[in-house]
Amino acid sequence: MNINGVEIDATFAEAFPMRGTRVIITAQNAKWARIAAETMTGFATSVIACGCEAGIERALDPSETPDNRPGVAALIFAMGGKTLAKQVETRAGQCILTAPTSALFSGLHEGEPIALGKNLRFFGDGFQIAKRIGGRRYWRVPVMDGEFLCEENTGMVKAVGGGNFLILAESQPQALAACEAAIDAMRKIPNVIMPFPGGVVRSGSKVGSKYKALNASTNDAFCPTLKGQTKTELSPEIESVMEIVIDGLTAEDINQAMRVGIEAACSLGPQHGIRRISAGNYGGKLGPFLFHLQEIMA
Repeated sequence: MNINGVEIDATFAEAFPMRGTRVIITAQNAKWARIAAETMTGFATSVIACGCEAGIERALDPSETPDNRPGVAALIFAMGGKTLAKQVETRAGQCILTAPTSALFSGLHEGEPIALGKNLRFFGDGFQIAKRIGGRRYWRVPVMDGEFLCEENTGMVKAVGGGNFLILAESQPQALAACEAAIDAMRKIPNVIMPFPGGVVRSGSKVGSKYKALNASTNDAFCPTLKGQTKTELSPEIESVMEIVIDGLTAEDINQAMRVGIEAACSLGPQHGIRRISAGNYGGKLGPFLFHLQEIMA
């Protein structure tokens, strides 16, 4: 398959089951809502070492938030329910409770409930107040700038992590430009995040390592500097490969994000150094969700 002169490999991205939730963070203005959300979703690129994968889904207009203030929707994913619940609660306490003017609400009302303010309320030292509105429970916790308002629970659902595609280019600047175009397009798709820095990962990995202590290691087949030392997947003109990883609430959400991202990258074409689109295929060792690139782009 060829799109605008860019070859689409006959391969698939391999993804795995996760648990996910959405939270809504509001503040006095959009600046502080985003600061709180960025802090909460920091150090959350990969479950390999971060415990969860998280990112900002989109900015919210005051008309879309529970308290009619500017807000941000963030998605958080983990490999299991207990881990997700712990990560959400810890990050809420350390990053949202502490952020000036912030409030925190559930962004998912279906699925299994996990704690938001259920335990954070104890920070109020007995001065906290519960309110039930529309069948949902909220906590008002006194803090030095006024009150921290937090919904008691949010919903946890089954989700999918690790959808991905690789952009193969003639140079590093060209690969990055294609990734930026792809991320701009993908951020318009709901229910997904691209958890790595700016949505892009240059240190794509394979399952396993020669070192027993590591579960993952550099994807040497796609490393340009290793063409002469390993079984390479790269032709001579490819000098840079970058990966975009997607987590989504459903497989279809990831499908849609991959489709628009690949289209955006291919729109640059070979005239801008973009030669191939491939994916992280681990031979079934990683997970049961297979995203076939040519089927997605058909």
